[in-house]
Amino acid sequence: MRYSQHIQDLQHSGIRRSFDGTMSDVINMGIGQPDFDTPDHIKNAAVEAIEEGFTTYTPNCGMPELREALARKFLTENGVEYAPQEILVTSGASQALFLVFAGIINKGEEILIGDPSFLSYPQLIKLFGGRPVRVPLNEDLNLTAEAISERITPHTRAIVVNSPGNPTGAVQSERELREMAQLAEDHGIMLISDEVYEHFIYEGKHVSPARFSDHVITVNAVSKTYAMTGWRVGYLAVKGEAVEDQFIKVQQYAQACACSISQRAALAAITGPQDCVRAMRDEFRTRRDLLLNGLREMDVEFSEPKGAFYVFPRVGDGERAAARLAEAGVIVVPGSAFGPSGRDFIRISYAVSREKIIEALERMRGIL
Repeated sequence: MRYSQHIQDLQHSGIRRSFDGTMSDVINMGIGQPDFDTPDHIKNAAVEAIEEGFTTYTPNCGMPELREALARKFLTENGVEYAPQEILVTSGASQALFLVFAGIINKGEEILIGDPSFLSYPQLIKLFGGRPVRVPLNEDLNLTAEAISERITPHTRAIVVNSPGNPTGAVQSERELREMAQLAEDHGIMLISDEVYEHFIYEGKHVSPARFSDHVITVNAVSKTYAMTGWRVGYLAVKGEAVEDQFIKVQQYAQACACSISQRAALAAITGPQDCVRAMRDEFRTRRDLLLNGLREMDVEFSEPKGAFYVFPRVGDGERAAARLAEAGVIVVPGSAFGPSGRDFIRISYAVSREKIIEALERMRGIL
């Protein structure tokens, strides 16, 4: 079979390779998803949708009720005023990113991303003919406006920021995000803000850069916040006519709409009780501290993560360390999967039970 060159040029996900086909007693700290069950009130809403026969297409942009609820969520939680028609519901944040890059990139244009950063960004950028330009993170594993400004050229189309960050767990400060938004506005480019971990912050607070500029496309999902990774509901938001005039055209042909049943579940998640989110956040904080204390006892070097559920320790040779840990029954992701600057690191997810973290630390001794 003959394949297109732009597909052949894409790389397989280093995350997926890290946990496919592992042995039965492995401790999988490679996958980035909450290990909690979806809360009952959300599952019940999906069951009710099925029983009511709510199994047909929805509007391409998503259920009107869900878009209205997301607009209220943005206003009350993020301090950003989006109209419902400025929000598009997608099949997860992954599809939201797909639509964003499909909608803004012309061949040869540059998108600035962190190095290291989430591995989907460069692959999606290349898929649509763009060129990912990597911006080194500072010693706290954050992007800075100064480093970004040094790499802006006439070919720059957008900047991508992810806070809290994957793979680092770093949280950008309000000042940094304000400066990035101002850079985007000054240069007439877009700032793409990936906020899927917004509710899992342990020091500081989450800030949406859309507060500071209309040159921001916000991407988010219910996946992490409500332990709904398999339900596949995300969304993007941008001021103006872009959603209903432009992004909707890609949605119509790529996906039509997100799953109707999952949208009803997402509506229940966003409008229902939020104590489940706080409980998950508190448990992740406890797990983080347990893992970090164990790594400190082994004199492993790391920048303390302030959000998400990852730690990104420096281990010398990330590929070698990940291979040795796999032999010991602990799966992690080599930092090189997230960019050249990650080669000396590994990503460890603490979205596993405390018992598994304690056992994993025992297996790590003498390897890290």
